[in-house]
Amino acid sequence: MSNFRKTPTESDILERLRRGEVALPPLRLEIVETGKWSDRGSAVWDAVVVASYNDQQAEFVVECKALSTPKGFDDAVRQFQGQPLPSDALPMVIMPYLRESQLRELEALGISGVDLCGNGIVVAPGRFTVSRTGEKNQFSTYSPIKNIYRKNSSMVGRVFLATPFFESVQQIRESINARNLLLSRWRKTPMGLSTVSKVLKVLEEDLIVERSQRIRLLQPDKLLESLKDNFVQPSDPPRIRLKLEGDRATLLRLLTEQANAASVPMVATGLSSVSRYAVMQREDILSVYCPRIAALRERLDGKATDRFHNVELIETDEQPLYFDTREADGFHWASPVQTFLELTAGDKRDKETAEQVKAHLLRSLGVTD
Repeated sequence: MSNFRKTPTESDILERLRRGEVALPPLRLEIVETGKWSDRGSAVWDAVVVASYNDQQAEFVVECKALSTPKGFDDAVRQFQGQPLPSDALPMVIMPYLRESQLRELEALGISGVDLCGNGIVVAPGRFTVSRTGEKNQFSTYSPIKNIYRKNSSMVGRVFLATPFFESVQQIRESINARNLLLSRWRKTPMGLSTVSKVLKVLEEDLIVERSQRIRLLQPDKLLESLKDNFVQPSDPPRIRLKLEGDRATLLRLLTEQANAASVPMVATGLSSVSRYAVMQREDILSVYCPRIAALRERLDGKATDRFHNVELIETDEQPLYFDTREADGFHWASPVQTFLELTAGDKRDKETAEQVKAHLLRSLGVTD
């Protein structure tokens, strides 16, 4: 059974404050006012509280946020920037959960922060400082899709690494489906508009994309890191290893011709596509993904062997592997994103090469050091 509790609303947080349930013992918080307007009348704070620690007290204006997302945190911090505080009052953020990195950021900005899980940093200069971290998140974060950075949902994020600007959600959907080799060459169902919208909502909450007049990529580096942190290789897929005659160019031509004749899509793995985006000497083995390797194997003369093979057929129909492929002379190479992800799952040398591919990707988006 899950130990997560339902995420409270901002009204719930204020009610907890009234009941004295938001605190960093022995520091206590007591609500004295709600709906406090700023001196300019351009913003309203959710509450005014008095923090008591031993025989010292300090007054804080509070901004509450119900969602513990990067966007929610950023919005709370922004509420205090450029707004004069009431006389003798200090700023404080209250959210369901605050990560240690967020508490450090608040401290650097001179803003106190307390969550509902027992973490916080409350500073009244010259009077007291109370800090506590390490308590786990007790609240679920609503997301209509379990993990947007993994499996088919990841194609929404990946498409922004190919085209960082879009005019509409419909245009994003069309671009995703146009770049999916398994739609044009196999029997997969196109991604729906509702799925794209749900993923975009989370990307926006994570401050990776921005929706204003256009939908644009804000943080490509953060998007790549999120994809990397959630990347999972296909789980022990069927493989056929072959020894075929011919040099690399001959093998590429042969595989392309026979895949077309068998009416099956095929794409090189990310590891076999490294030379397209980085400098790295790899084994002279060409590994390819194909959703039906038996159909391709039937058309290839060559000995099946695990020793001295030069071609590897891997059976999988996971759509992100076939997404945004790069075609050259009819042969499909893995996208730079897929290549980057497969390298990050490898050894030390692979990880170093992944940084080259990452730099290639960022340069293609106009991002320079």
